[in-house]
Amino acid sequence: MASKKVIAICQSGGEFVTNKDGSLSYNGGEAYAIDIDEQTKLADFKSEVAEMFNCSKNKKNMVIKYFLPSNKKTPITISKDKDLQRMINFVGDSGTVDVYIMSEEAAAPRNTPNKPASRSSRTAVPKAVNPVIAPVDVPMANGSDQGDVDLRNETPIICTPINNPDEKQPNAAQQWENSITGVDQRFGSINEFREALHKYSIAHGFAYKFKKNDSRRVTVICKAQGCPWRIYASRLATTQLVSIKKMNSKHTCEGAAAKSGHRATRGWVGSIIKEKLKTTPNYKPKDIAEDIKREYGVQLNYSQARRAKKIAREQLQDSFKDAYALLPFFCEKIKETNPGSIATFSTKEDTSFHRLFVSFHASISGFQQGCRPLLFLDSVPVNSKYQGNLLSATAADAEDGIFPVAFGVVDAENEDNWRWFLQELKSAVSLSTEITFIADFQHGIKEALAEVFDKSYHSYCLRRLAEKLIRELKGQFSHEARRLLVNDFYSAAHALTLDGFQLATENIKAISSDSYNWVLQSKPEHWANAFFGGRRYNHTTSNFGQSFYSWVSEAGELPITQMIDVLRGKLMESIYKRRIDAGQWTTKLTPSNEEKLQREVAVARSFQVLLTQGNVFEVRGESVDVVDIDHWDCSCKGWQVTGLPCCHAIAVFECIGKSPYDFCSRYLTTESYRLTYAESIYPVPNVDLPDLDESAESVVVVTPPPAKSQQGRAKVKPTETIDMTKLKLQCSKCKGLGHNKRTCKEP
Repeated sequence: MASKKVIAICQSGGEFVTNKDGSLSYNGGEAYAIDIDEQTKLADFKSEVAEMFNCSKNKKNMVIKYFLPSNKKTPITISKDKDLQRMINFVGDSGTVDVYIMSEEAAAPRNTPNKPASRSSRTAVPKAVNPVIAPVDVPMANGSDQGDVDLRNETPIICTPINNPDEKQPNAAQQWENSITGVDQRFGSINEFREALHKYSIAHGFAYKFKKNDSRRVTVICKAQGCPWRIYASRLATTQLVSIKKMNSKHTCEGAAAKSGHRATRGWVGSIIKEKLKTTPNYKPKDIAEDIKREYGVQLNYSQARRAKKIAREQLQDSFKDAYALLPFFCEKIKETNPGSIATFSTKEDTSFHRLFVSFHASISGFQQGCRPLLFLDSVPVNSKYQGNLLSATAADAEDGIFPVAFGVVDAENEDNWRWFLQELKSAVSLSTEITFIADFQHGIKEALAEVFDKSYHSYCLRRLAEKLIRELKGQFSHEARRLLVNDFYSAAHALTLDGFQLATENIKAISSDSYNWVLQSKPEHWANAFFGGRRYNHTTSNFGQSFYSWVSEAGELPITQMIDVLRGKLMESIYKRRIDAGQWTTKLTPSNEEKLQREVAVARSFQVLLTQGNVFEVRGESVDVVDIDHWDCSCKGWQVTGLPCCHAIAVFECIGKSPYDFCSRYLTTESYRLTYAESIYPVPNVDLPDLDESAESVVVVTPPPAKSQQGRAKVKPTETIDMTKLKLQCSKCKGLGHNKRTCKEP
C-alpha cells in the first residue's frame, strides 16, 4: 500500500494576528513547500526546514506547529515522530497543511502586553522559564485544544546564519537582564529586592557582596576589588515597599568576579525548580544541576541540588492546602469538560478532606462496551504529606492491557472507605451482567464487596493468599519443603479440574497435614479454578494494574488536584495511542488472541473426533475429552476459563466444518478492543479559586487532613515471592530465614 503524501507549506519570519472571531492568521515571512509522508522522521523534516531557511545551527531549538482543519485558534506542537504522523492523518484528503516554524524562545508563553502594571517591580521581574513537558495534543470536543501554547502575541523564529558561528545561543537567564532597572524602582519587600538582585547578577555575569543587609536597608557592591558597581535600596516610610535610592550600574571588572561562582542559594534554586517539580516529582538532583547549568550558567554540586529540591518541596506545601480548597471546583470542571464523568468527594465534620472518587466517562463507556465483566481492586499508598491511599478499580482490555475504570483517594484503607468507593463504583458501571472481582480479602474489602456487589463473584488474590501461607507456616518446615508447598498451592489454584486440584492438595498433605487442612479451610471456592463460579479469564492476582500504580507513584507527591490531573493526562494519552494502534489491525481477534488460537489449531490436527449425541462430541488424543458446542463447554475446562476454544473444541469444528472464530468470546475481538477506546478523555483547564461572597453558603470549604508525621524515610517491605524464598539463608537450628546456626539467637 502506497504511503500517504502531504505537501507541508512551511512558513517563518511572519507574525500571528488575532481575528475578530478569535482565530489566528499568519502574515508575512517566507514560505517553502516540502513533500512529507507517513514514513518521514521528524529529525529529517527539521533538517530540511533548517536548510531551506538557512538556520542549520538552530534546528535543535526549532519549534513546529500547525492547526487542526476545524480549529484555527490553538496551534498544536509537533515534538516527536508520532506527532508528525498524526498531523498527516488529521489533514485528510486535502493534501496540504500549513506549518509554522519558530524558535523555542518565541514559542514560550509571555505576559499579555495589555495587563495592567503593578505598583511594585514584580512586573519588571519575569518569571523563570522552566523546562516544560509538552502536553498531549488531543482535540477537545468543542474543537479547541487546551494543551498548547497561545501564540497570538509571539514572534517568529530568528535563525542564526550559519556563517556566524561565534554568536552565543540565548539562555533562560537573559530574561532577567532588566530585573533591576535603576533608581526609583520599587519592590514589594526586601526579600523581593534581594531575589531580583540575585537574578540580575546571574544575567549580567558578576558576583556581589553585602555591605549592609537588614530588614530596612540593603547596600550591595561588586565582589571584584576596585569595581565601582554598587546599589542601595531601603524601605519607604510607613509602607512595606522598598525603593532603589542609589545605583552605579557601571562595571570595570568585566565580570572577572563571576569566576568565583554565582550566589547559587538553595532558596533561589528551589524557586526555579518548583514548577518543574509539580509535573516531575521524581526530578533528580543530578538532572537539576544539569538543567541549572544549561539554562542559567550556574554550577551546582549534588548536595546543593538535593537541598534545593527539599526547599522547593517545602514551598509547595502551600500549594497542597490550596489544592484541597480547589477540590469542589476541580470536580465540577471534570464533569463539565468530560460530560458523563463522576467526580465526587466528602469531608469530615471539621470540613477536613475524607475521600475522593473519580471515574471519567471514557473509562465508564469503555468498560461497559468492550471489556470483560472483570475488575481488579487494589490499593497503593500515596507518598504525600497528607494523602493516605489510592483505591483503584482496573479492567483488562481484549489484549489484557490495563484499563483503569475508577480510582479514589481516601485517608485510610478500611472497610468504611472501601464500602463508599464500591458504592460510587456501582453507580458508575451499572452492568446488567454479574461482575467478577479479583481483590484482597483483608482491610474490610471482603465484607464491603459482599454487601455492595452481593450478586458478584469475589476471587481472592492468589498472591496475597500465598503470602499468608508463607507467613503462617514460617519456621515449621525446611526451606526446600516450604518452597515445594507454595508450588503445590499454586498448582492447586490453577488446576482446571477436580482431579488436578486433588492431586495438588495430596502433594501438600504428603508434606504436612496441617498445611493440607489450612488449604481446605481457606475457602477454595474463592481462589481455585476447579470450584470458582465466576469467569476470571486466567487472571488470579489483584495487582494487575501495576503500570497504573507506577503512574500513582510518580504523581503521588503532588497536591491532590495536580495528582488527579496527571493521572487524567496519562489516561488520555494511553487511550489515544491504543485507539490509533488498533486502527491498523486486520484480524477478527486481537493480535495476542489470534496467536493463542492458532497454537490451539496446530495441536488439534492430531485428534480423533467421535459423535456421541446431538452436538456433544468425544475427542481422543493423549486423553479423552467431551465437547458440548451448544454450551461452549469442554471437559478440560480450557474453553470456559480463557474464552477461546480449546484444541479439543477446534478439532470438533474442523470435523463438522465450523469456524472457531464463531465460538470465541466477543470480549477478545478487535471490535471490542476498539469499543473500549472509542471515547476520549478531554483536558481539564486550570482551576482558580473564585471570589466567594458571604451568600455562597452551599460551597464546601475543604481543608487538608491531619498531616502524617514520619520519622525518616518509610521502609517498604518487598513482597516475598517464590524466587526470593529460594535465595534466603536458612538457619539449620531454628529453621528461620535470614541467618545461620552461628548467628542464631534462639536458646
